[in-house]
Amino acid sequence: MSEQRYIRPTTGFWQRMVERRDLAYSTEPPFRWGYPVQLPDGRWLELPIRQLADDPDRAVASLIPNQASFEVVRSLAQFMTALARPLAAEVVVGPPTLGMALSPLVAEGLGFERYVPLGYSRKFWYREELAQDVRSLTAPGAGKKIYLDPNQVDLIARRRVVIVDDTVSNGTTLASVLALMATAQATVAGVVVAMRQGQGWRDVAQRAGCPVLGVFDTPRLRWTGEGWDRQPR
Repeated sequence: MSEQRYIRPTTGFWQRMVERRDLAYSTEPPFRWGYPVQLPDGRWLELPIRQLADDPDRAVASLIPNQASFEVVRSLAQFMTALARPLAAEVVVGPPTLGMALSPLVAEGLGFERYVPLGYSRKFWYREELAQDVRSLTAPGAGKKIYLDPNQVDLIARRRVVIVDDTVSNGTTLASVLALMATAQATVAGVVVAMRQGQGWRDVAQRAGCPVLGVFDTPRLRWTGEGWDRQPR
């Protein structure tokens, strides 16, 4: 990691929620080392700043739920459950991979006995018509597909579903999941995430006509020479 760009290893992040007086990092630019976000209960969670591989002058605040403490994951899931409840969905759908630290907990919080996971790994009984090409900001390589197990189709067909994930960013993964839901004849009541990152996802949500609800929002960041600042829209 680059000390000159105020980027450090993420090991100590995502482990606790703190009061404002206990923040280690500034809430105003230039941001260095971490980006604090305020949660609905007034506490703060400090996120690491992650420099983008394809443009070292840009960065994002990162959230990796499967590396977070159980306390942080439970709290985020509770906030997400509160956002999801008014959508009156019948099923929770969980895209891979990081969102699966949260989607089962949200499903349980809504009173469901199970959720429907999607996957990146193709099993021999999967069908191509239940797959969509996908790429994301943090995994930009081509050739990946997202799959719905054919045995799970009856759980979501002609039912209201809520898609529960960790982050929505540029919207490309969301577009693939929405297309997969349409193929399975599911009605998407909404999308609930822990973090809405940047603005790129908004066009996808608008075209689909479904709300995208998040516990907190983070901007894209740009290098200023003295640290990181919010990138203009």
